[in-house]
Amino acid sequence: MLANPFRHEAAMQFSAAIPILRIFSVEKAREFYLDFLGFEWDWEHRYEAGMPLYAQVHRGDLVLHLSEHHGDATPGSAVFVRMRGVDAFHAEVNAKGYGYMRPGVEDMPWGRVMAVLDPFGNRLSFCEPED
Repeated sequence: MLANPFRHEAAMQFSAAIPILRIFSVEKAREFYLDFLGFEWDWEHRYEAGMPLYAQVHRGDLVLHLSEHHGDATPGSAVFVRMRGVDAFHAEVNAKGYGYMRPGVEDMPWGRVMAVLDPFGNRLSFCEPED
């Protein structure tokens, strides 16, 4: 077998991916991601007033980018999040009384999963893997 000239693993390092999710309303995005899921709003960018928003939110080590830009993402995307404490997270979000969703937790072969849909049709599945 020939050596791969592009394989320089010692010099490579990968970081966690940052999903980009399409949004259509900054107000609804803030209500869902901040008020319901407990994320923090890190920053936002617009090329000029009246232009689409591009923003970053985070909770713990989970970082998401939210974009109103047409070509950045497709509504109905899915994000799979590995986490610890899914039952506590479930109790926290349901205690908030969000008017549009009361997620449950399901036991799946790969772990306990709480799935939510944001107001733009994006699905976030928070999974605590079985040990």
